[in-house]
Amino acid sequence: MNIAIVEDEEVHSSLLQRYITAWGEAREKAVHTRIYENAEGFLFDLEDSAPDAVFADIQMPGMNGMEMIRRLREKDSEIPVVFTTGLSDYLQEGYEVQALHYLIKPIAEEKVFECMDRIYGKKDTREMITVRTLDGMARLNLKAVNYCESDGHYSRLVMTDGSEIRVMKSISELEKELPGNTFVKCHRCYLCNLTNVKQIVEDLCIFDNGASAPVSRRMLRELNQSFIEYYRNQL
Repeated sequence: MNIAIVEDEEVHSSLLQRYITAWGEAREKAVHTRIYENAEGFLFDLEDSAPDAVFADIQMPGMNGMEMIRRLREKDSEIPVVFTTGLSDYLQEGYEVQALHYLIKPIAEEKVFECMDRIYGKKDTREMITVRTLDGMARLNLKAVNYCESDGHYSRLVMTDGSEIRVMKSISELEKELPGNTFVKCHRCYLCNLTNVKQIVEDLCIFDNGASAPVSRRMLRELNQSFIEYYRNQL
């Protein structure tokens, strides 16, 4: 998971970074943080890559955190946002930009853990993802992806309409970022989307549109279990 921290005071950004890193260690999840001292720097980077969540201070020099998130929402309506502030005067505005939570300074570690648990839970129900392709950034509907295939340092996303999108992430990086309840490994070089799986037969994972991806013998049992659990949860 990639977490953006937008905070102009180093003491607060360092503390948040430490708590988020501790959450990753405690939950055994790969988590990376990037600190921005102002809203402008965050929005500049947003043109190239989108984080999985944002912890944003509201009161900052220049553009404040609330306006920054309004700009974010023009591009992405799903990225979880946690506001950090010393005041509780912005609750209504936070509701308008779909804030996940408010953390009142001084921030407590257990509150950050609670937020990260909620963020990770939301990741497993995402319907969209932002990826960097050879042609630039793209927003994709995850339901339209049948499977991901390793392509050296990059990956190919094979879509339900038969088209392919080459993204600039390895298969292991995609595995960490995609929802773990729907995208599971069926082979060392493949991730299949259980949402679109019709059946699993020996060495093949067959999708609703008739396409297929290979299944390794080593991963067959775990894949079958994930498939059964996924559809049990849909009932």
